[in-house]
Amino acid sequence: MSDVLFNLYGLTITPWKLVGLLGTFLFTARWFVQFYATKKSKRVVMPMSFWYLSIVGSVMTLAYFIWGKNDSVGILQNAFPMFVSVYNVYVHVRHHQPEVVSPGGSEEG
Repeated sequence: MSDVLFNLYGLTITPWKLVGLLGTFLFTARWFVQFYATKKSKRVVMPMSFWYLSIVGSVMTLAYFIWGKNDSVGILQNAFPMFVSVYNVYVHVRHHQPEVVSPGGSEEG
């Protein structure tokens, strides 16, 4: 996967670079998701999609640093956030209470 796909303004693009760039994009996109959710609810919110984007982005950039670049700094930089994100999803799934709508709630009236 080290074959050159194309050159873009002097930047050589390989399949592993595409994996790393997509992972970086997904990892960054989580902040836009969090910003939107917070703005919409007018309070600080960490939606589950934030954690899913964190995991997928971390796994992709981690794969890039392990197999595409073999860079120990990048490996350490991406491994820890991935484990934190996986743990947060695990805790959410394990302790998630289904939403119960009871009669006479605020939606009736």
